[in-house]
Amino acid sequence: MKSSRPKPPLSARKPARPRFQVPHSKDPVQVYCRVRPVQSPSDISCMNVISPTTILITPPESSTNFRSTTKEIQTVFTKVFTPDISQQEIFSDVALPLVENLIASKNALLFTYGVTGSGKTFTMTGENGNSGIMPRCLDVLFNSISSYQAKKFVFKPDPFNSFEVQSETDAMLDRQSELHAGLTTPRPQKTKYRRQDSDTDSNPPLPRSPDESHSLPVDEDSVYAVFISYVEIYNNSVYDLLDEEEPKGKTLQSKILREDGNKNMYVHMVTQIEVKSSEDAFEAFRRGQRKRRVAHTALNAESSRSHSVFTIRLVQGPLDSQGENVVDDKRLISISQLSLVDLAGSERTNRTKNTGQRLREAGNINNSLMTLRSCLEILRENQTSGSNKIVPYRDSKLTHLFKNYFDGEGRVRMIVCVNPRSDDYDETIQVMKFAEMTQEVQVARPTVPKIELGFTPGRRQANKIFKEARSRLENMGRPEAANIDLDLGLVYSLGGPFPPLEVNNPHQDEIITTLMRFLEHRIARRNLLSSDLETKQNDFRKMLHGLEQENMTFKVENASLKAANCQQKKKLTTLEEHVYKTESQIDSLLRKLNTANETITKLQVELKDKDVCLNQRLIEKQKVKQRFNTKMQQETDKMNKELEIKLRQQRLRMQSQTKATEDRLRLVKKILDDDGNIIAPVEMEREERIPETVSGKIAAADGRSRRDKVPVSNLRHRRSQSADRWVDHRPGALVPIGTVLQPLMRRRRSISKLTDPKEITDGASKYCLIAQEQDTDGELETKLYKGDIVPTSGGGAQVVFNDVECLKQMSPTARRKRSGVNGDERTTEENGDSKRPRVFN
Repeated sequence: MKSSRPKPPLSARKPARPRFQVPHSKDPVQVYCRVRPVQSPSDISCMNVISPTTILITPPESSTNFRSTTKEIQTVFTKVFTPDISQQEIFSDVALPLVENLIASKNALLFTYGVTGSGKTFTMTGENGNSGIMPRCLDVLFNSISSYQAKKFVFKPDPFNSFEVQSETDAMLDRQSELHAGLTTPRPQKTKYRRQDSDTDSNPPLPRSPDESHSLPVDEDSVYAVFISYVEIYNNSVYDLLDEEEPKGKTLQSKILREDGNKNMYVHMVTQIEVKSSEDAFEAFRRGQRKRRVAHTALNAESSRSHSVFTIRLVQGPLDSQGENVVDDKRLISISQLSLVDLAGSERTNRTKNTGQRLREAGNINNSLMTLRSCLEILRENQTSGSNKIVPYRDSKLTHLFKNYFDGEGRVRMIVCVNPRSDDYDETIQVMKFAEMTQEVQVARPTVPKIELGFTPGRRQANKIFKEARSRLENMGRPEAANIDLDLGLVYSLGGPFPPLEVNNPHQDEIITTLMRFLEHRIARRNLLSSDLETKQNDFRKMLHGLEQENMTFKVENASLKAANCQQKKKLTTLEEHVYKTESQIDSLLRKLNTANETITKLQVELKDKDVCLNQRLIEKQKVKQRFNTKMQQETDKMNKELEIKLRQQRLRMQSQTKATEDRLRLVKKILDDDGNIIAPVEMEREERIPETVSGKIAAADGRSRRDKVPVSNLRHRRSQSADRWVDHRPGALVPIGTVLQPLMRRRRSISKLTDPKEITDGASKYCLIAQEQDTDGELETKLYKGDIVPTSGGGAQVVFNDVECLKQMSPTARRKRSGVNGDERTTEENGDSKRPRVFN
């Protein structure tokens, strides 16, 4: 970058020192500039891109140095990205060559620098649906090595910033342990990580879809593993953002910086996660991003309060001579890393209005950036003037961590993000000065010492093709193919090109010594290859002789197989003719079978129709039967109603007759009382009833006089008491009669309900039914219906009622009131009994 500011005259300059000749093995730091779009229409831009590499800056009137500096300033960069440039173009120009270096086992450093709110984090990380440099680096890396990745835990990091090669057994045990831990340990919830000195808990997640359109060539005879780490430098302390073992609710523990055996600086005991895809890596980045410290300031709603360093480490290991497993030699492992640094923004306190903790954070940020600038200035001065000043890398953890890039070797690139607003002019000028000075720093070009193992190139692909061929042979029925071993042998090459042979003076013995060693190695290599070639020729002759013998054997077998084949053909012809005849017979049988099936189908249809007709007849018959039963039921109900009406009329006539008789008796009694006759204390009446039949079961019954005290014999039904057996039918709801006089039944069986005809026909010849009701005067009247049990011709029995006894209970108190004319009236009996039943046989 060059400045257009006027330089002092030659006489006013200090005498120039002889410039140090920078060797061709060093490259300058490449600085790119990205201009952020103007956010508000009211903002005034102070920048103008006049060429792909030059920016013209015009100082505004609001600048503090406007009076002293009123001229325009031109600043030259490696390349200038205008506001309309996409993220993909920036990645292709800046970061894609660094990914190529990473795959080529070379280290690289990329960091973004600028004022707060100039778009550094957006350039490095991106936003929703628009990925930045870091996600695109991961996509290209995994697109390139996706088919050549080693199994997990084959490469294992050690505490000294290096890696070890594990056997397949140990790697499998580690994978099983990780799987078991994942199944038994509950997955941590994605909660916001509270930091005691952070204003925001976490950044929002960045959903993205991986870009699979770009890939880079890789060495097919090597295996690769990717490890990532994510740290932040906050208040000049280093914190591990991927540490999952930190105590909940507590701040992260500060890490220390150390130097490994190759003079490379690293964070001691930092978490290195092996990832197998860009999605896994970006998910780990999001977990760490939630722990990063950001805060709200007057210039930026989410201002980074720390420097973040996302490191991608690529581990490469060569395959063995068979192209299957990694060579178990730690010295052959190649480790390269790409560090992506998002620096916190430089800011002024009077503009950000920071106080308290924010003010302390801004002071530490500015101090670390000033230390970075001071280190680069001293480094540039040492390179240009040949001085040997001490570079103060240890004054800041940021410069101390990247010391090996500037003092050692690697490729360093920087993206300067600027905001074209005139309000940021004073801060932007300081950023431009730093960028101008950074471009003058030289960094050693990385070199990769490659050890030649003498293995055949393309052995992985050869092993794959060999296995496929052996598998095909086994599937073809050649089991001996499983015992064939792959022998790729040595590479038939005598080595690399000859070393430089130009001798400028007679004292350059090193060139001769180097040439002698090279020739000795070349002769030894040639002898080795000659012996190997002779061995292979002998083996080939033996194999050719064996193949010739095997060929002769195969010829004899082929002739015998041909003779057998002719016989088999004849047999096949005979069998074909027999099969043809059999198929003809089968066709005829099938036709007959189809005809029989059609006949069966027709018969089934006819049978079904007949079944339908039969069912219809049965239904009609059932309907006729139902109509007949309904009509019979109606006739039966009609006859029963008529019979009930006749019985009711007959009962009413009998009751009227009985009432008339009772009235006459009362009149006679009254007449007798008036004449002074004594009334009997208890009277029993015997009524004569007209014989009747109830439902064809009731026979005629004779009546008796109620005033007779001696039972009247019924000569027609008189039998011997010793021969008769009674069925005494007493319903359960009877009212006790209240007297000792009971019907005389010597041999009887008492029942309360008739449920079975056998209860009548089982050896009984007499039947007595007791019924109770009230008479017209409201007195309790007990009637005993007696009859003979007569067997029927159908095997049953019928009861012919031939006698009825009526026992009526009357109250003497009521009778005293009716006949209370004379004062010397008295009750009929002293014990209060109103009725005394009489016993009849």
